[in-house]
Amino acid sequence: MPPSPDPYAALRIPEYRMFMAMRLTTTLTVQIMSVSVGYYVYELTNDPLMLGFIGLAEAIPAIGISLWAGHLADKHSRRNLLVGCISVLLVCSLALLSVVLLKDRFSQATLLACIYGIVFCTGISRGFFSPTNFAFLPQIVDRERLQNAISWNSSTWEVASITGLGLGGLIYGFGGVTAAFGTMSALCALSLIFMFQISSKPVPTFDQNETALTRIKAGLHFVFSKQLIIATIAMDLFAVFFGGAVALIPVFAKDILKVGPEGAGLLRAAMAIGAITMAIFLAHRPLGKGAGKIMLLCVAGFGLCNIGFGLSTEFYLSFVLLIMAGMFDEVSVFIRSALVHFQTPENMKGRVSSVSTIFITSSNELGAFESGVAARLMGTVPSVVFGGLMTLGVVAFTWWKAPKLRNYDFEGAKSTTGEADETSPSAPEKPASE
Repeated sequence: MPPSPDPYAALRIPEYRMFMAMRLTTTLTVQIMSVSVGYYVYELTNDPLMLGFIGLAEAIPAIGISLWAGHLADKHSRRNLLVGCISVLLVCSLALLSVVLLKDRFSQATLLACIYGIVFCTGISRGFFSPTNFAFLPQIVDRERLQNAISWNSSTWEVASITGLGLGGLIYGFGGVTAAFGTMSALCALSLIFMFQISSKPVPTFDQNETALTRIKAGLHFVFSKQLIIATIAMDLFAVFFGGAVALIPVFAKDILKVGPEGAGLLRAAMAIGAITMAIFLAHRPLGKGAGKIMLLCVAGFGLCNIGFGLSTEFYLSFVLLIMAGMFDEVSVFIRSALVHFQTPENMKGRVSSVSTIFITSSNELGAFESGVAARLMGTVPSVVFGGLMTLGVVAFTWWKAPKLRNYDFEGAKSTTGEADETSPSAPEKPASE
């Protein structure tokens, strides 16, 4: 029998451990900021639409800067770009802390304007961070351990993302907004320290005569010419856009389940429990056959859990449904991340990931805005149920129109990374991993 794969192979690389520590602390910072700002704004205004505007304030700059960021990530030191992104995020965290400490000096309108302005700046930072972080990963690990690294990277993001939301709710509920903003500032500073422990890597080979516009167009052409990539990205875009029930947890906790900010934190933590459980399973049992079908079914399961959560009036049932949602979401995130890595040449990872950032990362914020608008127009419960039904519709449409994704397997993907995918003007440039 062949030896079992080492589930901790990538974690044995010292710089990868620093990378994961940076990833963990940065994601915790962003998610604590998300839940804390959301609950604080809702306390100030008691208006779910204002929660939606938070997502919009972050999504606009992230979308606007993402393609340019991807171009720079394929042309400059990815490590240095990440240091800059985290530094901006640290400044924004400290600015939020300063605003709440001095809140008595501001009117409510001025206070909200400051918060939205700072959130806008974090959107710029995140617009650069996502494609650069994606492209930097394969420069730290060798090709043989890339799939294992992708698994841990995806799992760490999912766990930190959902855990950060739960931790943010708990800190906010028991310590207040000042404690929450102080915690995220400390975590962001720690992330910067971890990043400084990683050495700078060589810049991938690129054509010096290509203009920025030409390179950006090449990245767009590559994504839209690959059914596997565009179907995966588009499905997650619409599933997250319509399945943004998480953005309304403050409303459910306060007005429907009657459990307050402490209960909101526990509901966030429920998704973390599901994600952590599934992350551990995936690290030890890598997916192979039927990965595409598994992804589609898990996104459908996520939609069903959203519907159940919207209809539930019992805290414990809502808690269990969110555990299941976290498990389904973790599988989907892992498969999407691994698929895009395997299908993208090294010298295009920044640009391809920038398109993914527009479609996926920002869809969380746009989904939060959609949830706020839908809750205002339809009511909180009908908006969540509607979103879950739309998610199921997206899965059905993708199953029908994207047979390559439906039939995708991970088996053999590791040995064909980037092959037959160089369809852009940058095709003559071979991936650095080859």
